[in-house]
Amino acid sequence: MTGQDVQLERIDKPDGVRWCVRLGKRTLMFDDESAARAFAAQLHMRLNGDKLSLVPGSDPEPGP
Repeated sequence: MTGQDVQLERIDKPDGVRWCVRLGKRTLMFDDESAARAFAAQLHMRLNGDKLSLVPGSDPEPGP
């Protein structure tokens, strides 16, 4: 695991479940699992530089 890995962890507390998204030393807590998963997925995509396209093959052709 590197410092750029996004982790999603479930934490059981006496007052309910919390979802923890971690990136290195940084941590963000969520009450809602779907919000935590969406945030973790967006963070992962941004950090890894993956392009997300809704239309297949819509990327411009590389120039000369």
